[in-house]
Amino acid sequence: MAYNIIELNEKLTTELRVLAKEMGIRRPDAYKKEELIYKILDEQAIAETKKLSADGGNQQGHTARRGSDNKTNNQRNKTVNRKEEPKEKEAEKKIEDKTKPQSQSQPVQAAEKPKLVRKDPVTTEEKIPVAQSSVPSAQPEAKPAITQTVPEKSVEISETKADTPEKKPEEATAPKAPGKPIQLVFRSSKHRNEEKSTPAPVTLPPVVAEEAPEEKTDTPVKEPPISGGKLSMMDLISPSPLQPKQPAAQQIKQPQAHQGQSQPPAQVQTPQPKEKDPAYDFDGILNASGVLEIMPDGYGFLRSSDYNYMSSPDDIYVSQSQIRLFGLKTGDVVEGPIRPPKEGEKFFPLVKVDNINGRNPDDVRDRVPFDHLKPLFPNEKFNLTKGHNDNLSCRVVDMFSPIGKGQRGLIVAQPKTGKTMLLKDIANAIADNHPEVYMIILLIDERPEEVTDMERSVNAEVIASTFDEPADRHVKIAEIVLNKARRLVECGHDVVILLDSITRLARAYNTVQPASGKVLSGGVDANALHKPKRFFGAARNIEHGGSLTIIATALTETGSKMDDVIFEEFKGTGNMELQLDRKLSNKRVFPSVDIIASSTRRDDLLLSQETLSRMWVLRNFLSDMNSVEAMEFLLTRLRRTSSNEEFLISMND
Repeated sequence: MAYNIIELNEKLTTELRVLAKEMGIRRPDAYKKEELIYKILDEQAIAETKKLSADGGNQQGHTARRGSDNKTNNQRNKTVNRKEEPKEKEAEKKIEDKTKPQSQSQPVQAAEKPKLVRKDPVTTEEKIPVAQSSVPSAQPEAKPAITQTVPEKSVEISETKADTPEKKPEEATAPKAPGKPIQLVFRSSKHRNEEKSTPAPVTLPPVVAEEAPEEKTDTPVKEPPISGGKLSMMDLISPSPLQPKQPAAQQIKQPQAHQGQSQPPAQVQTPQPKEKDPAYDFDGILNASGVLEIMPDGYGFLRSSDYNYMSSPDDIYVSQSQIRLFGLKTGDVVEGPIRPPKEGEKFFPLVKVDNINGRNPDDVRDRVPFDHLKPLFPNEKFNLTKGHNDNLSCRVVDMFSPIGKGQRGLIVAQPKTGKTMLLKDIANAIADNHPEVYMIILLIDERPEEVTDMERSVNAEVIASTFDEPADRHVKIAEIVLNKARRLVECGHDVVILLDSITRLARAYNTVQPASGKVLSGGVDANALHKPKRFFGAARNIEHGGSLTIIATALTETGSKMDDVIFEEFKGTGNMELQLDRKLSNKRVFPSVDIIASSTRRDDLLLSQETLSRMWVLRNFLSDMNSVEAMEFLLTRLRRTSSNEEFLISMND
């Protein structure tokens, strides 16, 4: 059974190896699947060529013997027919006059007459010299061209065999020359047009019947076996499978070869499968990075921050073996070269792991898990001021509620008090003064225009899930951001997360939490606040390097009992609290910070002793004022000085 390349591609490699062994291919196990397919195709082609060459040799021997017998019969018949020439001339003229009207009116009978004549090989050979003798009488100058035109007629017979049976009776009714037997001419309209355009001498069709079998040996298409070495009229009239026509150059060369010595049969050249050009290797050209999300089945994907760490076309596949080899966890930032997906693959797979969280993969493999790291109070302060041209909001926060690395800060705000703008000012100050810090701004359940404004005005990674998104999307994005921050801290990085707002995040967790039957006032499930507390509680300063700082906003006095319950749950969890006052924002006093109620726990670890002593004096002075008077007094003094240090020194006056 002959296989093509499509059938072989569908087989398994083991089946191909068994097939190769049966065909006699040596060492099939040493080849890959594609090489083995081409080996099998080559072996098939060689076997078919040998088979066809063997059949051609046998057929050539038969045709050679038939040709020699026909030549001897021709010579005997010529000597006999020369004596009978004058009698046959008269008989032929009578037959010709009778056959002309019959051929025009009854084409089917004209096509059937050669059956009776061709049954006896002797009678056909006797009619050949009749046509030869009649042609020289009409055109004596065409005698030397008879032998040259025989190959042309043989080509006509071989091509007309490919025509449909319906056309052949019509072709038999069109005689070409007056002295030619009509019943043996089978030509297509194409050849009739060619003969009109190029004048050729009169040819003898009966000679073709003897030499046509010799031509069959050179044609690559297999013909049905001819009985007795002769062409019968049934063979000419019976339908045969359509054969592709040979080019004109091949048709001319083949008859010329028959005039000389017989040539060996042409071997069938099966088209060899063209080797595909080696595909360009794209491996290692493109480098990609993303946050790893491990699926329940063990493999994972690198999510892109452009799509807020959700599934997207930019996802990169990470195999189970790579995850186990490097000890990867959900949230790891993995970087490495990728390659295009092969046939049957949907994603770009990760070829190699170059960096994990900005560190060498060998060092990351032995890291300590985040839950086992020792948390400490913040002892290194974020400088929100540069000493000149500083924002007043940052100066107030830096003085009354300093933020340290590892701080867990809560901005308690009523609606429309400027908490988002204050968060933006803090983010810009940290990005300008501490470029070594990796900062993430997480916006949950916020307005889309605020997301765009934050992306354009802050030099940080902004991850957002707007209020028109479902609650499970809020939760998923928050989990991925938290895991990413944990993995970075495990590798010794300082990370800052600015969350707006933790109240909306707690609402989302409450929505997706399965009902436990224990409901607090306001419709809050008893177990729903565990995960938002876990998120906020991840902020810590690590003992031997690395810190996670979270500054979150909490909504109060919104008119919702659920928001009040959520705030009460988070009230004592932070170690820095910054309260905003609606009275100040109503008077358009910004920053609308209630400086008396705002403070940082253990600020003595962040500020110098001299600054602490001066701040105690300032707080005692402002404690007798309300929030509006205190803020207005402070802003007038701050605008006169360029830095906080200069302001504290001016207190002596």
